[in-house]
Amino acid sequence: MLIYRELRIQNELEAAELKKSEEAIQAEQLLQELIRAKEREILQLQEDAKNFITLENLDQRIEEALDNPQNYNFAIDKDGRVVKRTVLE
Repeated sequence: MLIYRELRIQNELEAAELKKSEEAIQAEQLLQELIRAKEREILQLQEDAKNFITLENLDQRIEEALDNPQNYNFAIDKDGRVVKRTVLE
């Protein structure tokens, strides 16, 4: 009986150690995925920062806005068509 108990305890210890190592591997993989996601987010923010309006490019952006006027005064009907004319016109 003592031998069976020792074998069972040894098996339980090995199983616990295996589970602990698997959890450590899984935690490492999760950390690596989080790092990759943050790196992608940083790259996206750096790409978006190229379009920011700064003091250096403010005059250029104002000129672009004046050269390309936009009219956002329109409506969309129930079918999804853009209606440029209003009821009052």
